[in-house]
Amino acid sequence: MALETTIPAFPAGREAKRRVLLDAVAGVAGAVAAHGDESETLGTLAPALVEAMDRSGLWAMKLPAELGGAEADPVTQIMVIEAATYLDTAVGWSTMIGATSIGWPGAFLPDPAIEQIFARGRIPACAGIGGVTGSAVAVEGGYRLTGRFAFASGIRHAEWLIAGARIATDGDEPPEERMFTFPYDASYVIDNWDVAGLRGTGSNDFEVKDLFVPADFTWGRAEMANGDVHRGGPIYKLGWPGFTAMEHGAFSLGAGHRALDLVIELAKSKRRGFAAAPTIAERPVFQGFVAEADLRLRACRDLMFEAFEEAWQLVCEGRVPERQLQMKMIGSSVLTTDTAVDVAGKAFRYAGGGALYSTGLLQRYFRDVVASSQHLAVSNVAYEGYGRQLLGIDDPNAGPARPR
Repeated sequence: MALETTIPAFPAGREAKRRVLLDAVAGVAGAVAAHGDESETLGTLAPALVEAMDRSGLWAMKLPAELGGAEADPVTQIMVIEAATYLDTAVGWSTMIGATSIGWPGAFLPDPAIEQIFARGRIPACAGIGGVTGSAVAVEGGYRLTGRFAFASGIRHAEWLIAGARIATDGDEPPEERMFTFPYDASYVIDNWDVAGLRGTGSNDFEVKDLFVPADFTWGRAEMANGDVHRGGPIYKLGWPGFTAMEHGAFSLGAGHRALDLVIELAKSKRRGFAAAPTIAERPVFQGFVAEADLRLRACRDLMFEAFEEAWQLVCEGRVPERQLQMKMIGSSVLTTDTAVDVAGKAFRYAGGGALYSTGLLQRYFRDVVASSQHLAVSNVAYEGYGRQLLGIDDPNAGPARPR
């Protein structure tokens, strides 16, 4: 179905679309300057930042074009999430989660659900999780859904939620896995987001009990793996988790580069030790760290670009990437995250005792990139999967590639 939205139409060309999205990130910089710290205090994205994000069109980065979305290619997505994270970690994380959470239902739900979710030509904020931790029972007209769902980033400003569940069966057949979409008000949010990092993302748990979800508001996870969409183009052929695999590496690129730039600026004037000590920037050991850190981050960025550009060319030909490329895509994101955690940790160490204060940005970027590395999507189990592919060993998880 076509939809007239309140978001200006994105240009069709890849480069022009990329420019619009990067300009949208720059457009929220003023709101970040005024309200960025507020997210950390509130434990969720500050209301003024939510408004700025809503106006920016960044939620629509992964949404089908016919619903007003950008359907941005994966390399563009990396650039946009990287830039948003460099600006503010909560904004970067909210960009990637919000875009995916509305992009999935926009592509996979049938028209009757779309007409309700995108009522009045608006692109709503959506949150939830892509994992399968709930259970459901098929009933007339839909399903009864029950479950507790963890780490629903952005739930405090969401209008709709998504969650995955297994459908109970009577026989020996393995249960079907489906994704469910329902209004925020149908859930109970658990106020448990008291954490060491990513505080501003509002990633609370939520639960539902015996919630009726009409069939039109669900889709099968097998459809995600194969890119069987109701609307949308090549990006939905990236597979599962290819559609999301670039996000965490992109976040880490932004966080790692910002942590490095923060310590470089500090090092130009800061001395450690006696009064006549050289500045940190004048120390050869720090100079070596800066050079190595910059080159490692740049190498990871190029590796991600290479893997995801290869995948993009395939999906533009109508092909779903093979498992080895899927694992390379995930592995490049994991390597980038590992690298950024190491760079931010060393930057924090070089900054000395002054970096401990919660008023400083460096400690936030350090904490937040470490927190991001705890996500299942960037578990080092991805290296094992890629290694099996390179070694020609049968994969026990054959089928749609996804982290365990």
